[in-house]
Amino acid sequence: MVLNSHFDYIIIGNGLAGFQLALALAEDPYFDTKQIALIDKDDKTHNDKTWSFWERGSGKWDNIVNHVWTKALFYSSNKKCELDLKPYTYKSIHAIDFYNEAKRQLAAQSNIHFILEEVLSVEDCGNPVVRTETRELTSNHVFDSRIAPEFYSEMDNYTGVIQHFKGWIIETDSPTFNTEEFTMMDYRLKDGNQTTFTYVLPFSQTKALVEFTYFTPHAVVELVYDHYIERYIKEVLKLSNYRISETEKGSIPMTNFPFQQYSTKNITKIGTAGGWVKGSTGYSFKHTEKKVAKILLNLKQNKPPSKDLFKTKYAFYDKIFLKVLHDENAKGEWIFEQFYTKNSAESMFKFLDETSSLKEELQIMGSLFSTAFIKAFFKTL
Repeated sequence: MVLNSHFDYIIIGNGLAGFQLALALAEDPYFDTKQIALIDKDDKTHNDKTWSFWERGSGKWDNIVNHVWTKALFYSSNKKCELDLKPYTYKSIHAIDFYNEAKRQLAAQSNIHFILEEVLSVEDCGNPVVRTETRELTSNHVFDSRIAPEFYSEMDNYTGVIQHFKGWIIETDSPTFNTEEFTMMDYRLKDGNQTTFTYVLPFSQTKALVEFTYFTPHAVVELVYDHYIERYIKEVLKLSNYRISETEKGSIPMTNFPFQQYSTKNITKIGTAGGWVKGSTGYSFKHTEKKVAKILLNLKQNKPPSKDLFKTKYAFYDKIFLKVLHDENAKGEWIFEQFYTKNSAESMFKFLDETSSLKEELQIMGSLFSTAFIKAFFKTL
């Protein structure tokens, strides 16, 4: 039972960002005396998504990684590209495994407190006040994963598209899938001229995630995803006998909306609400790990937790990319074909990880050189 009414830190939301932050705080002896509350109305007992990311060598999440791939495939309408990912590998984690591992580790910490309630409001004052359905709590600092309402009311004033998708995890009776490689993007089946593709993760020879994804300004009804997933399985994978064991769906904003501006001295926005999702790709897992590490360093140096979390030049690159996708969505297939076929996996991943050199960035941007990018560049300026 939680008896405290005041905490050193309150974390609102037990998703990827909230749990990664809590785990990092729990692992660092510097914070052993800090009282930390995690508040969420969801007990996180369902597998609601799959996180995938690239990484050099071993990583801190390897004990819960579901599968690792060393090769990737990219298909445009008329071209196939096989990518050797070395020195990287591509890893996948089921959300339920991450939730369970996070809860297991955090439950062993006497200074970590779980509150299973909905947060109704947060008052930004000297010691922020967090109100739930039954409690009023105060904290030295609040880490808040709730998206600011201004995002929904002002999003039309910014450049962006939505990465929205649905996936089926299918199982077959006989060996079907090559577990050494996954399909990053397959444009052979598209919804009109929009940027739409299929993503395939083979977890075993008889089990795979097949996901139909849109990078578009507007969402679609759920039956549309099902239609294209079913067609892909039948027409591309050539399967007629399979079972759907799980489904997952999601909607991720890919935008230059200034989420980080909604962090204050007393409240730090985290996760999607903090702008931690990479605007040009929608990837967030490794970016979250880096943001969390920077937050802990800031806390130990008595700096605002949100200080220097972002690199301006990469935000500019993302904005150009988003401008092209928003204004000329049909060019998405061409953009990704250039990106994957004209650059090495190492240079692409360094660019997306925001660790590339200027020379590598110029090479990447040069591979995407086109009238659309020139127009987007000057519009962004």
